[in-house]
Amino acid sequence: MLTFWGNRQRYCDGISRRNFLQIGAFGAGLTLADMLRVKAAQDPAGPQKTAQKAAIMIYLPGGPSHIDMYDLKPEAPVEFRGEFKPIPTNVPGVQICEHMPLQARMWDKLACVRSLVATDEHSDSLVSTGYSENTNRTAAHPSFGSVVSKLRGDGPNDVPPFVSLRGGGSIGTEPGYLGVAHRPFTPSGAGMENLRLASGVTGDRMGDRKDLLGKFDTARREIDASGTMKGMDAFSGRAFDMIASGTVRRALDLKNEDPKTRDRYKGVEQFLTARRLVEAGVGCVTLSIGGWDTHSGNFKQLKQQLPQVDRGVANLIQDLHDRGMADDVVTVMWGEFGRTPKVNNTDAGRDHWSPVMSALIAGGGLKMGQAIGASSAKGEYPKDRPYKVPHLLSTIYHAMGIDPAYTFTNGAGRPMYILDDRAKVEELL
Repeated sequence: MLTFWGNRQRYCDGISRRNFLQIGAFGAGLTLADMLRVKAAQDPAGPQKTAQKAAIMIYLPGGPSHIDMYDLKPEAPVEFRGEFKPIPTNVPGVQICEHMPLQARMWDKLACVRSLVATDEHSDSLVSTGYSENTNRTAAHPSFGSVVSKLRGDGPNDVPPFVSLRGGGSIGTEPGYLGVAHRPFTPSGAGMENLRLASGVTGDRMGDRKDLLGKFDTARREIDASGTMKGMDAFSGRAFDMIASGTVRRALDLKNEDPKTRDRYKGVEQFLTARRLVEAGVGCVTLSIGGWDTHSGNFKQLKQQLPQVDRGVANLIQDLHDRGMADDVVTVMWGEFGRTPKVNNTDAGRDHWSPVMSALIAGGGLKMGQAIGASSAKGEYPKDRPYKVPHLLSTIYHAMGIDPAYTFTNGAGRPMYILDDRAKVEELL
């Protein structure tokens, strides 16, 4: 619902990607109450409610190496197979990288699509919207989380439906033609004061301030000759309620978690925060971890990052199972493309490779304990069961109870499908 200025990221293509979401004509100083007004103006009849499931979208920026994670090729020539060895999972016939042993031991709770075809773009637009960044420059299709925001509306206790933990906005969280009201709430950066009580202000004092604002409003109404002042509106009231309820604040404060649990997530706290947010009623949480644009030092970098991701994923998925939430939360982890199967000559790196990539998925009532499809003997192209990125996104919408054939009206008044390519990954259903 709320987004704020973020940081710059620079990828190997030399393009500086300012991680921000433009507020546009509304200006940069929108308050929480302003955002609620915008949303109500856009949805006068209220949102269509979806099934109360949730999604956690884990993005690996820069393009993770499929051939070094979930689709290893131990029989390929050394310049293709690289340094890592496969290890068996607890599902017969499925192997993954040796640096992800925690996932290997719980593969019955996970699945991987290893035959996804992507687009050669350094952007998460494709995996978050189902359309390329090039297409979205004119069509402005909304991100997955923004669709959830539009269809679900606010959760219990005024919990925002869409939260980004990615340290600022990005192209992959844009609401597109759905409008500014369906941007994600971003707890980091400027604007977090919208969900904090000022220093020394208790809930009771917050209530007093709300009453005082109402009294000021009464005075303003009495001197308003036009009679348009009708008291403190419902939106300011909801803004106060969201601040005072503290539901989101408590979810974001990891000190409320058991110390032993915090220790399990040390270094990968975003995964724990994501779990706490969906428990609080958030419909979609997106996060990112690491940098995966490994044109050089691919194996050195992955030796550091893969164990971190392994621990984050394993703890998150196990916690969701232990809390009885596995069928109600669908989790997906992917990047914008794979990496070149053949190791380059620039310090053992792998370059961009869009013909095939892998994606991890878990929960949501989907069929787990499998590896779907595979790439060719050298990891170059899908060997069987090729799927496009929108097909997996369509499957995730299905798991959320959202019909990807649903239409919204864009800024030009034209009805637009959520996804044009709505085939699903049948093996997961």
